[in-house]
Amino acid sequence: MSNETSAALPTSMSASVLVAPLTVELREVPVPSLEPDQVLVKITAIGVCGSDTHFFTEGHIGDLVVDGPLILGHESAGRIVAVGSAIAADRVGERVSIEPQKPCRVCEFCKSGQYNLCPAMEFYGAPGTDGAFSEYAVIQSDFAHSVPDSLSDAASALIEPLSVAIYACRKAGITAGSKVLVAGAGPIGVVITQVAKAFGATVVIVADPVQERRDTVLRFGATRVIDPISEDVAALDPAVDIFIDASGAGRAVQSGIRAVRSGGRVVLVGMGQVDLELPVALVQMREIELTGIYRYANTWPVAIELASSGVIDLDSLVTGVFGLGEVAEALLKAGTDPTALKTVVVPGWTGTA
Repeated sequence: MSNETSAALPTSMSASVLVAPLTVELREVPVPSLEPDQVLVKITAIGVCGSDTHFFTEGHIGDLVVDGPLILGHESAGRIVAVGSAIAADRVGERVSIEPQKPCRVCEFCKSGQYNLCPAMEFYGAPGTDGAFSEYAVIQSDFAHSVPDSLSDAASALIEPLSVAIYACRKAGITAGSKVLVAGAGPIGVVITQVAKAFGATVVIVADPVQERRDTVLRFGATRVIDPISEDVAALDPAVDIFIDASGAGRAVQSGIRAVRSGGRVVLVGMGQVDLELPVALVQMREIELTGIYRYANTWPVAIELASSGVIDLDSLVTGVFGLGEVAEALLKAGTDPTALKTVVVPGWTGTA
């Protein structure tokens, strides 16, 4: 390490390590070493994502297979405590939100600004790259984004799911007066609802089969909610301009596409079935644009601005806080509690504020 007070830093740290499906262990592991362009961040908060839970319960997501011990967690924030030799020492002490990606920066995707599609990407908490359920983490300096003191540690960590929502709404082309349908009122669906309103949507309809989640998303700005079990989403009249799926459920995707007007757009965000039957003839006849998103790119600055200005409420998403020794419970919380939105892990948490 250079440009830092390495003597004051520990050489080992506590981390919650996934060692097998449904098994995490609190272990003492080495503090990660710094590359010249990186910073070392003392983690203050980590959000729990559905992909973390999927790795925990299934051991894989699609082609991404956990084949050894892995530290999960990619929604994170903290304070810079050391910097690499190429980074100015005055960054030490900054509060930051971590963009949990390490692209190669030289491939055609990176050079075109689509670095989220980099084939050599190293992503926090994905097989081969440790994440942030730990006391410390390293990241390239420009992906440690400074946050104002008005933004809480939890909200700073949740800039990551907010970035997913911003990227989805950009892909969807939401603008002033847009009429939007969102499937799924989980954490991502709730944040997409807020971002859609911030982008100018005047109608945001959210479909979810769980009453508690429908009630919650109304508090976050949905103009209408639908129970897809009792109401035909495909029969929405008038049809919507944009459909964003945040559920990953095949039936929701199929119904949502049918609710889109001619010339409208569909964006698939939720992770669900690997293969899905779609109404291709309808897509063709209505000239519906259909795309997916893969994580995000170039979203952190606007996400921090939206959250710190109060346009987007991230703190109210937090419905549970756990320590590093309680990560297994935190990972299962969303699946066992229909009122749970966002669970946050705080290193050193003792159950008191």
